[in-house]
Parts: sequence; C-alpha cells; structure tokens
Amino acid sequence: MSLVLIRQALETQLNSLTPSISTAWENVAFTPVNNVPYQQVNLMIADNKDVTVSDSSYVTNGLLQVLLVFPIGSGTKSAATRADLILSTFKRGLELTAGSIKVRIHKTPVIAPAIIDGAFYKLPVSIYFNTFISL
Repeated sequence: MSLVLIRQALETQLNSLTPSISTAWENVAFTPVNNVPYQQVNLMIADNKDVTVSDSSYVTNGLLQVLLVFPIGSGTKSAATRADLILSTFKRGLELTAGSIKVRIHKTPVIAPAIIDGAFYKLPVSIYFNTFISL
C-alpha cells in the first residue's frame, strides 16, 4: 500500500503544475500528438533502509523521473522553463501527504543533459524523495 500512496502524493503534486502539460503516466495508454510537448513519468524505488526505531519500520528512498519531451527544432527555452517549474514546485524539504504517509523531497531535483531522440528533444528531471514507513 505504501507504494500506491507514495505515487499518489508525487503524481498529485506534479499534476497540479500550471500550465498543465499532457502526461504519459506509467503503464497507462498514451498517444503523443505531433508537435505537442508532453511529459513521461516513472516512479523508481532506489532502496529501503531499515531503521532502529522498530523492526516494523523502514525508510524508502527513490525518485520520480519526469522526462520532458518537446518537438525537435523548437529550441530549449520551453523545456527549460518547464524543468524550472518542476524544480520550484518540488523544493528540497517539501512534504507531501497521501493517506497515512508523508513523502519528503530530500534533494533539489536534478536536470540531466538533454537527449536528442529522432523528432524529440528530451530533458530528464529527477525528483528525489524519501518516506518513513511504519507497518
């Protein structure tokens, strides 16, 4: 259940960004529209760390990977502006709540180098989080 709540907290925050952009959510059918930017989202759990508080608790670390996909030849400004919006929305220290858990952004999001892939300019943004899980 914690994975569902982690995803809910992070995706709700991402979905609240204005202006909105089409989103290819993980394992949901999506067909891109020619020459229209979109973002592709994947949740990645990096590891779980046992804590000494009790045998029934642990900390989950991971990242929400947002791949900004823009038409090739449209320049870098729109993608960079969207990446900056994600950075300012997911500031280090932000706590998001879903159900009984709190997801904490523990590191300023990272913008990786762009990738040119056929007709697309792709800019990866990684949002690092952790959450304390008590069973």
